Amino acid sequence: MQAFYAWLRGHPVLVDSVLALFVAAFGLSTVGLVGASRITVWVFAIAISAPVALRRRYPVGAFVGVVVIGGLEVLFLGHPIASDLSVVILLYTLAAYRPRRLSIPGLVVCLLGSAAAVVRWAPALVFQSAYTIGEVAAVFCGPALTAWLLGDLMHWRRGYYEALEERAARLERERDAQAQIAAAAERARIARELHDVVAHNVSVMVVQADGASYALDTAPERAREALEAIARTGRQALAEMRSLVGVLRSAAGSANGDGDAAVELAPQPGIEQLTSLLEQARAAGLPVSFTVQGVPRPLAAGPALAAYRVVQESLTNARKHAGPAATAAVTLQFCEDRLVIMVTDDGRGARRDGRGGRAMDSGHGLVGMRERVATFGGTVVSGPRAGGGWRVAATLPLPKGPLPAGTTL
Repeated sequence: MQAFYAWLRGHPVLVDSVLALFVAAFGLSTVGLVGASRITVWVFAIAISAPVALRRRYPVGAFVGVVVIGGLEVLFLGHPIASDLSVVILLYTLAAYRPRRLSIPGLVVCLLGSAAAVVRWAPALVFQSAYTIGEVAAVFCGPALTAWLLGDLMHWRRGYYEALEERAARLERERDAQAQIAAAAERARIARELHDVVAHNVSVMVVQADGASYALDTAPERAREALEAIARTGRQALAEMRSLVGVLRSAAGSANGDGDAAVELAPQPGIEQLTSLLEQARAAGLPVSFTVQGVPRPLAAGPALAAYRVVQESLTNARKHAGPAATAAVTLQFCEDRLVIMVTDDGRGARRDGRGGRAMDSGHGLVGMRERVATFGGTVVSGPRAGGGWRVAATLPLPKGPLPAGTTL
């Protein structure tokens, strides 16, 4: 049935042609009641009914056509015919499919035509009592007013539904755009996590492998320790990557309704994990000092992870670019309204690339670090130190008052 209705909506001229034939046949049935020749009545009945077939395709033109034919009918016929129903139908169509600036003049024309028809076909009623004139006016003008009101109401309803459909389409486009933005942000976050996990652990493994190759012949015990450190770091990297993949799989499974509730996710690292991070850096051959200034304040899970990643990425870059004899220092300064994270090294800070920054600036690490810290309203500044080496300074705002569950210290 819906397909049939859709087909009818797709062929308005055919449907309206059937309506025009009905109106014409209705008019031809009144031939005997009109004081005119049969041929004349047939001509007027067919002529005034024909524009109905085009009422939805050409509402204004069809209405003008029936008005002109109706005016000729008033002049040449002595009695209305049933096909005059076309005027009412076309006035309704004009009000339903065209704005009021066109439908109101059409209503006025119909009312004037009705008055002219009363004077032409029943002049004696003009001099009758007001009650009789009111009845005649209701008979001739009432259908026009009713048709215009119904058409105007239909026009308003159609505009209302079109506005709802447009709003729904706009909301759907906005939803799709927000989904794309969220997907892009999630991809950037995953890229940062993967970079932090892989780059840090792989750099440790490379340093340990280089040390093992040098000590393989002269110090087998140190080579064995380096190989054990490589294996330990590799297992840690695999564990962190499995945890990240578990997050992705559980999120995708929840979205599809088939997630595994038994997947256990390791907590994200925070400031309390910095000690093990520094020990790992020292084991990789980079001497690191650690200083905490001020009164430690609690951090939410997100900023705590950002602080951890800043230190991790800075130490990774120091191992890559500072040189074999470099040392590093990590300082956490808790101020009243912010946490300042300072990571410095005394290595080859003057080495620069073609864009005026340290060679490591061309990678994704510092870019991801800045994006991660900016998410929480912080800033990251990096550059060479005046006395040599490199400095990374990150600032994270500290909340005031107690924090909800999930904070870290």
